[in-house]
Amino acid sequence: MEANSTAPVKGHAPVKSNVTGIKNAFWVIIACFVVAVCAFLFFFGHPSNFDYELADGASAPASMWFFDGEAHPANLIGTIFKGGIIVPILQTLFLTVIVLSVERYIALSSAKGKGNITKFVENVKVKLQKNDIAGALELCKTQKGSVAAVVSAALIRYEEMDKNTVLTKEQKVQTLQKEVEEATAMEMPTLQQNLPIVATLTTLGTLVGLLGTVIGMIKSFQALSASGAPDSTALSTGISEALVNTAFGIATGAFAVISYNYYTNKIDNLTYAIDEIGFSIVQTFQATH
Repeated sequence: MEANSTAPVKGHAPVKSNVTGIKNAFWVIIACFVVAVCAFLFFFGHPSNFDYELADGASAPASMWFFDGEAHPANLIGTIFKGGIIVPILQTLFLTVIVLSVERYIALSSAKGKGNITKFVENVKVKLQKNDIAGALELCKTQKGSVAAVVSAALIRYEEMDKNTVLTKEQKVQTLQKEVEEATAMEMPTLQQNLPIVATLTTLGTLVGLLGTVIGMIKSFQALSASGAPDSTALSTGISEALVNTAFGIATGAFAVISYNYYTNKIDNLTYAIDEIGFSIVQTFQATH
């Protein structure tokens, strides 16, 4: 049996979205930096990734970390290590984008709540058309998420305005609209949290990669400008540094752009659902009072 408009709604508290997420991204960046430096030194810089030529012409064992002579990359991993000091910085930025992207996926999944949002909005509209505020609030408790949090806050205010005999109809509508706006404003920061950092890394990753490229090219030109025959080792090292940093910079920027646009689109969908159901609540109140 559907509840009627005069049935009091008791014991209903606003639904909380409880969006999970990392509150302080600074520690994420620090942790990613530590991981990047360790990977750079102990994985990419492992002796097994290099061919050694000692000063006296003898060969060095693969387990030799410190040596007197030249080290040449034996594989792609060793070539990445030759990218220089900019590489762990770029790896830090890349890891930060990955971690924050995973964090936003988890956060927005919890913000979405249970079930399909479009179906939830349609069901709430049906309840509103029947003036079943209690039934709509129960849907919010079941669905949870950010949309349900805004809707429940608006419906509770709806009940208060329904029983209010002091305010005029226009004042009640304004109060209801303000409640929807405030509830939406409370949810938006949790949805957009850490996305500005991802947006910053979109440009920062490319610029740092460009810096590494320029440094590598400077070293290459220095090798070419040396008197006599060009130093082929220094030339190849400079070119490797330039290309490795370019690759990491492009990868970081590209992944950050994809991640930012993807999650921005998901937030826009949630915002659209909130706006749609908020408008329906206000319109229903105007039509029935």
